[in-house]
Amino acid sequence: MSLLSRPRRTALAAGTIGLALVVTACGSSDPAPSAGGGASASAAPECAAFSQYGKHEGKTVSIYSPIRDTEADLFEQAWKPFADCVGMKITYEGTGEFEAQIQVRADGGNPPDIAFFPQPGLLERFAKAGKLKPASEEVKKLTAEGWSEDWAKYSTVDGVFYGAPLGASVKSFVWYSPKMFTEKGWAVPKTWDELMTLTNTIAGSGVKPWCAGIESGDATGWPATDWIEDLMLREAGPEGYDDWVSHKTPFNDPKVTAAVDKVGAILKNEKFVNGGYGPVKSIASTAFQEGGVPITEGKCALHRQASFYANFWPEGTKVAEDGDVFAFYLPGNDPAKKPVLGAGEFVAAFTDRPEVQAVQAYLAGAEFPTTRMKLATYVTARKGVDPANAQNPIDKLSMEMLQDPSTVFRFDGSDLMPAAVGAGTFWKGMTDWINGKDTKTVLDYIEASWPKS
Repeated sequence: MSLLSRPRRTALAAGTIGLALVVTACGSSDPAPSAGGGASASAAPECAAFSQYGKHEGKTVSIYSPIRDTEADLFEQAWKPFADCVGMKITYEGTGEFEAQIQVRADGGNPPDIAFFPQPGLLERFAKAGKLKPASEEVKKLTAEGWSEDWAKYSTVDGVFYGAPLGASVKSFVWYSPKMFTEKGWAVPKTWDELMTLTNTIAGSGVKPWCAGIESGDATGWPATDWIEDLMLREAGPEGYDDWVSHKTPFNDPKVTAAVDKVGAILKNEKFVNGGYGPVKSIASTAFQEGGVPITEGKCALHRQASFYANFWPEGTKVAEDGDVFAFYLPGNDPAKKPVLGAGEFVAAFTDRPEVQAVQAYLAGAEFPTTRMKLATYVTARKGVDPANAQNPIDKLSMEMLQDPSTVFRFDGSDLMPAAVGAGTFWKGMTDWINGKDTKTVLDYIEASWPKS
C-alpha cells in the first residue's frame, strides 16, 4: 500500500505538523499561502527559475489527490512561487476517498486536470479506459533524466507514458534503538540468518524481539502485506516478485507459501512478539502508528516499517544513527543483493491544455521536490535533488538508496495488484492469518479472489 493512500495520509500529516509550524514560524508574518495564483510576481527576479514554463496568465489548473491536511498545505506552499510567476491559479483538493471518488468524477465527466495516483494499478485502469492523456515530450525528458526505468515503468501502460513519479517512501527498513544495541552488544544483521540469530538472542535476554501493529481502520492488514512483499522480493528475486504481482505466479504457489511462513516464523511466534502489547493476536488490534513505540520504552527491540515511520515516534525522540531510534536495511539471504521495496505516487493528467502540461513538467523537475523537502520531511527518488536537504537522517538515507543507480527498486505489490486483491483480500487475509488462520487457507482465499481475465 502506498504511503499516500488514505490510512497513512492522516497520520503522516500529524507527524509533519511540528515541522510545518517551525517553517511557518521562521517565515514571514503573512498568512500561510494557499495554492497560489496571480501575475503580480511574474516579473520578479526570483521568477527566472520558472521562465521555461511560459506564461499562463489567468489560467486555472485543478489537482485531485489523496494527500490531505498539513502535508497538502505544504504542497501548496511549495508550488505557490511557480504558480505566481507563471500567472496561473492551482486549485487543490485532497480526499480520503480518492480511489472511489476519482472514478465517480471521471465517469461523471468532471475529472480534475491532474491527479496524483498512489497506485499504478489504478492509473493503468484509467489509461486503458482512454481517460488519461499521454505525458508531453518535456515530461518524458525530465523523467528519463530524473528517475530509473524501474520507476518510469509504473506509469507506462501499453507502451504509453502518462506521468512522472512524485514523492516516495522506502519500505525495507527495520527500526531499532542504537543505545539498546550498544548496551547489549548486539550488531546490526547483514543476512536473514543473522537477523533470526539476533531475534533468538534478544528473546533469550528477556526482551520481546519484535513489536508490530497492523490496525488501520478499513485498511487493517496492510503492514503485514508489506512484510510478505519484502520477503517475496528477497526469496523470489525481482523477476519472481514481478511474476507474483502480475499473477503469473498464483497466490497459493509454494514460493508464496514459503515467504509467508518465513514471515510467520517471526510474527506468529509468541516468543518473538508482540513486545509491549501482548500475544500474537494483539498485532491485529495495535494501530500501525503505535506499532514501534515500545522500542522507546525498552519493551521490544525491532520493528519493521517504512521510512515514513520517522514521523511517528514520541515527541522528543532523536532519530539518528547515534540517537534513540534508527533503522537498518531488512536483510535477505545474500548481503550483496539489496533490492528495495517502496511506494510513491504518479502525476497523470486528464487534460492536455498548455497550462496543465506546464504543471506536470514543473512537478517532474528538481525544483519542486527540493522546495518541498526544505519545508518539512519528504522523500523523493528523483536524481538531482540533494539528500543533504532532507529533514531527518532516515529521509536522507532513503534518498541515497533510491538515487543509487545500482538499487533494484520494486513498487509495493498490493498497490500494483487489482484493487479487489491488493486493497481487499490481501489485507483481510493477512489479518485473518495473524488472528490464527493457517497459511494455506489464507492463500487459497486470496487466490480465489483474483479477478478472472
